[in-house]
Amino acid sequence: MTSPTSPTPALRVAFLGLGVMGYPMAGHLLRAGHTVTVYNRTAAKAQQWVKEYGGACAATPAAAVRDADIVAACVGNDNDLRSIVLGEQGAFAGMKADAVFVDHTTASADVARELYAAAREKGLHFVDAPVSGGEAGARNGVLTIMCGGDAPAFERVAPTLGAYGRAVTRIGEAGAGQLAKMVNQICIAGLVQGLSEAINFGQRAGLDMPLVLDVINKGAAASWQMDNRGQTMIDGKFDFGFAVDWMRKDLGLCLAEAQRNGVSLPVTALVDQFYGEVQALGGSRWDTSSLIHRLRVLCGKA
Repeated sequence: MTSPTSPTPALRVAFLGLGVMGYPMAGHLLRAGHTVTVYNRTAAKAQQWVKEYGGACAATPAAAVRDADIVAACVGNDNDLRSIVLGEQGAFAGMKADAVFVDHTTASADVARELYAAAREKGLHFVDAPVSGGEAGARNGVLTIMCGGDAPAFERVAPTLGAYGRAVTRIGEAGAGQLAKMVNQICIAGLVQGLSEAINFGQRAGLDMPLVLDVINKGAAASWQMDNRGQTMIDGKFDFGFAVDWMRKDLGLCLAEAQRNGVSLPVTALVDQFYGEVQALGGSRWDTSSLIHRLRVLCGKA
């Protein structure tokens, strides 16, 4: 793991994908003193970023990455990632020799290994580096970053990733970062379902749930989810970041990987089904804590 507090030399960096995560992450890079060029599929978003932060934007990934020492990306899924990396206008076509591509997309371990191999054939480096911490973590520059790839490439990019990561850790070889993110999402799925059941149970029992959570959060039941989502779940507010649609995409990756390696994920599969029911209730863009809404509907209290 590297400390994000050490000063880093100014580099030429490209950032591809300016969604709710990538937009502030790219901003942190520029504020850290790097020369930043951005690309976004919707050009107006890239122009807006330049107006807000400075730097430059480019019309294609290949143009954005030209002369960059490090290229970072944060897009939606495996196919989105391939679309900005491969092909005549893709990042690999424009990157200079020995440059490092860092992928912050939550994607499959398979695509990480595929693009790692493609990068090595072109004399480039590839690090899969999915993040945890949500939109707030990106805005505040305190993401947890889980990396897979060659150790020398990781050591080159880790200080720069400290611009938006409070913990930047190499887990192992190519694909290991994505597998670690799957572990993260499996943990979160179970935690949020458990917290949903607990709050719904307590409310049905007539307890003062803010008081109850305050008490039990000082003991063995304490968690980030309870700290940050407990009260909003009590209040029925679900507009705090990571959406149900995105969580289902991530859990799909977990379940597919589990099928490949022969691991049983019964709780994860069940919670994925519950998130599907939340989508059917109109909650596709609610945050992941909206699992409790499903329970309230079942109880006739929504």
